[in-house]
Amino acid sequence: MPVPMTAGPNLLERFYSRLIAMERRSPMTAQTYRFEVRRFLEWLPLAGLKVETVESLEISRYLDERREKDRIDSRSTAKAISALRSFFRYIGDEGLRDDNPAAILEPPRGSRHLPEVLSQKRVESILEGTDSDNLLGLRDRAMFELIYSSGLRVSEAVALNIRDLYFHEGIARVRGKGNKERLVPFGGEAALWLRRYLEECRPNLVKSGRTSALFLGRTGKRLSRKGIWRNYAALSGPGGTSTRVHTLRHSYATELLAGGADLRSVQELLGHVDLATTQIYTHVDVALLKESLKRYRPKLRDLKTAGKA
Repeated sequence: MPVPMTAGPNLLERFYSRLIAMERRSPMTAQTYRFEVRRFLEWLPLAGLKVETVESLEISRYLDERREKDRIDSRSTAKAISALRSFFRYIGDEGLRDDNPAAILEPPRGSRHLPEVLSQKRVESILEGTDSDNLLGLRDRAMFELIYSSGLRVSEAVALNIRDLYFHEGIARVRGKGNKERLVPFGGEAALWLRRYLEECRPNLVKSGRTSALFLGRTGKRLSRKGIWRNYAALSGPGGTSTRVHTLRHSYATELLAGGADLRSVQELLGHVDLATTQIYTHVDVALLKESLKRYRPKLRDLKTAGKA
C-alpha cells in the first residue's frame, strides 16, 4: 500500500512533473493539463469542496460554470475533462483517494466547423502591413512569412532553432505534436525575409549569453506563443477571422488542395496523424467554390444575356 500523499500546494507541480517525466506528455499537453487542473483546484474551495471528496456531479457543475462564464466550446470542455481524468488517476495512484470521479464524464460531441481561411490578397495585405524598418517588425514579417509559407502551428514556429533552417534546400525541420519531427518546404519570399531577419535583426535582439532559438523577443529570450498571438492580432486589426494567426495555416492548406496537391501530401506537410483531420480542408475548398459561384453567377448571367442581344 503506498503512503497517501497530502493535497498541499505542491500537488499541481508534482502532477505536472509526472506528466513530463513518466507519462512522456508533450510540453504543450502538460502545460494545458496544468492550466485546466489549476482552474479546477482554485474553484474547489470557492464551492466548499475538497479534492479528496469531490464527486462526479460536482465536477460536472464546475464544467457547466466554465461553459457559462468562460464561454468555452466543446473542444475546450473535452480538454478539461481529459486533464481532470489524468489528474484524478494520478492522485489515486499516489493514495490520496481510491476512485476517479472524472472517469465517468463524457466529453461533449461538438459539431465540426469548417476552418476559416483568408484570401491570398488578404494574407499579402497583412504581411505587408509589418514595419520592416523596425527590428521587431522585421522579425514578425519573417516569422509570419514562414508560418504561411510552411503551414506551421504557432507552437512549431516558437520551437524552431536556427539550425532547423536549411536555406540551400529551402526546408525547415519542425517539431510537431508529440515531439514528432517532419521536414517542410518554405518559399523564396519566406527565405528572403528570414535571411534579412538573421542578418539585420536577430543579432540586435540577443542579450547576454547565447541562444539557439530562431525567433527572439525584445528580452533576448525565445519568443512565446502569446507574443506571436499578440503581435499578429495587432497587425491584422481588431476582430474577425484574420486576427487568429492559425488562419495562416488553414489558408496554406486550402491553397495546396486548390492547387492540386493530394490529401496524403498535405497530411504529411501539416503533420496530421489522422487523414480525417486533413480532409476537412476539402470541404473548405468546396465551400469557397460555392461562394465564388454565388458571387459571380449574376455577372456571368448578365454577360450571357448581353451576348445574345
